[in-house]
Amino acid sequence: MFLNEITDNKGARKSRRRIGRGIGSGRGKTSGKGVKGQKSRTGVAIKGFEGGQMPIHRRMPKRGFNNISSQEYSEITLGRLQKAVDAGKLDISQPVTIAVLKATGLVRHTRDGVRLLATGTLNAKISLEVTGATAAAKAAVETAGGSVKVTILPKAEQPVIITKGMKKKLAKKKNKPSAEGDVASEKTA
Repeated sequence: MFLNEITDNKGARKSRRRIGRGIGSGRGKTSGKGVKGQKSRTGVAIKGFEGGQMPIHRRMPKRGFNNISSQEYSEITLGRLQKAVDAGKLDISQPVTIAVLKATGLVRHTRDGVRLLATGTLNAKISLEVTGATAAAKAAVETAGGSVKVTILPKAEQPVIITKGMKKKLAKKKNKPSAEGDVASEKTA
C-alpha cells in the first residue's frame, strides 16, 4: 500500500448538489424552487400558513386547561421510610420532619410539601410531620405505633396566586362600606 492509494470508503464523501446548471441537470433554470413568488426567495418561512384556508391548529378544538392553583407535592412511601430506618439513616427517637427527610436525601425537592403514600410496609414506631398523607398511610403508621401530624407550610413558603377575579373582589371589599356603618347612618337619619 502506498500513500497515493489511500482513499475514503465509497460513499463517505458526497458531492454537493449543483443547481442552476442547465436543463439537462434536472435542476436548471429555477433551481428546484418552482417559479417566482415569495417562497422561491431565501429567508421565507410561512409556518402554519395554508394559503388562506383555516389552518389545522385553528380547526382543532381546545382541550383541557392548566390549573394555576394546583399544588405539586414530593412523595415518599412507607417502604422507603422503612428502608431508611433499617439502614440507620433516620433517627426515629426524634420527630421526622420535611427538613430531616431532605437532609437524609429521602426527598430531593420539597416543592409545595411532602406527601406520605401507603406503598410498602412500615414496622418502625415513627413520628412524622408531613404536608399530606393518604388515609391508608396514616392508618399504617398508627398501626405500627407511630403518629402522623399533617402540617401546612408557613405563609411565607406558600405560593400566593391572585387571579383577575380575585383582584376585582378585593377592590370591591375595599370600596364597600361595612354593614355596621350603614346601620349607624340609618339610625342618625
